[in-house]
Amino acid sequence: MSSRTVVRGGLVITASDEIHADVLIEDGRVAALAATGTRAADAFTAERVIDATGKYVIPGGVDAHTHMEMPFGGTYAADTFETGTRAAAWGGTTTIVDFAIQSVGHSLREGLDAWHAKAEGNCAIDYGFHMIVSDVNQETLKEMDLLVEEGVTSFKQFMAYPGVFYSDDGQILRAMQRAAGNGGLIMMHAENGIAIDVLVEQALARGETDPRFHGEVRKALLEAEATHRAIRLAQVAGAPLYVVHVSATEAVTELIRARDEGLNVFGETCPQYLFLSTDNLAEPDFEGAKYVCSTPLRPREHQTALWRGLRTNDLQVVSTDHCPFCFSGQKELGRGDFSKIPNGMPGVENRMDLLHQAVVDGHIGRRRWIEIACATPARMFGLYPKKGTIAPGADADIVVYDPHAEQVISAGTHHMNVDYSAYEGKRVTGRVETVLSRGEPVVTEREYTGRRGHGLYTPRSTCQYLN
Repeated sequence: MSSRTVVRGGLVITASDEIHADVLIEDGRVAALAATGTRAADAFTAERVIDATGKYVIPGGVDAHTHMEMPFGGTYAADTFETGTRAAAWGGTTTIVDFAIQSVGHSLREGLDAWHAKAEGNCAIDYGFHMIVSDVNQETLKEMDLLVEEGVTSFKQFMAYPGVFYSDDGQILRAMQRAAGNGGLIMMHAENGIAIDVLVEQALARGETDPRFHGEVRKALLEAEATHRAIRLAQVAGAPLYVVHVSATEAVTELIRARDEGLNVFGETCPQYLFLSTDNLAEPDFEGAKYVCSTPLRPREHQTALWRGLRTNDLQVVSTDHCPFCFSGQKELGRGDFSKIPNGMPGVENRMDLLHQAVVDGHIGRRRWIEIACATPARMFGLYPKKGTIAPGADADIVVYDPHAEQVISAGTHHMNVDYSAYEGKRVTGRVETVLSRGEPVVTEREYTGRRGHGLYTPRSTCQYLN
């Protein structure tokens, strides 16, 4: 039996267009759009009609950087694939791309299989995987080719975290050379971890143990240096590069220079860098631990460069790097030693609302909101036009969004499995009302109507921006 839904009367916003249109959904996909009030639109018939009058109708968000159930620092990210994807849906995100982890001494396949086992049958929305490459060797390099063929087309490496995820320049170069040949995209955590470890050791020796010192030792210059080095290694390898969680003016400058040279270099930032700062890291009574993530929060003046980069397309994507650890019992592991605070913050539920607030505040336009949160991440990671737009043939991942509703972000009302909100008390304008995932209602007029296991693993093609 075919199922049909019509979303009527809303302002349909994609990365390229805004039109008052009715959307016909059939068997989980967008079947047609027609301008509201026209004969074509009036001819749409369906068992389910959603009234979107006065609301936006937007593509479901694509969050291309999440860490559900991630092991870190002797503990695990607090959100499971079940709780994390449910929270994502509440926030208007209908696809995540999470990170499977290769442990040193193990194969990529083992890591990928482990993450499939965590996610399968548990997700409320669709999901894909990137692969964290922690151990570059000849077998790893061969496996990269196989993973690209089966739809895991991006590989993350770390210039940070020596002894855990760290790769040296030679390992990075080898992986980049392999990606240049197989069409994969290297994602880089660009911080000089070797130098940072020296500064951490020296800070602790001076008795500087509070959370704010996490930000002081992970210097913006060491993010910029690593960003520059990653760009030049990629240039030598003839490979594209995607730099994750860009936080600092100096790193943005490196990306701008590389893009002006015509290199296939891309940059992502996250809401925490756009809305929070070192003021949060310095909150008293260890409260600053809530905001410990890497790259770290920066002084507020860095936000100007990040917003400008988003407007000029020198930064292309806003993802969350959602990696939540509870304040109680997890962040507290670092009392007396900031280097033991688990690195990561919650945010998968807040991204679409915070970026709409950026529209309200005049930082970006409505179509750019959809571009950086839906369309570009889908294109960057081989999911477009199945995801990231509202067009005939696309998956019916659709959000009815009330641009006038006001809300206060709070741990008391969020759905992430974490005991604090990084944006506690922040007032924002705009709120998700109804969410469809492949045509099925996951959130219906602010009530959760989804189910564990609805979300499907989604293989990806290669990056759709490469020359």
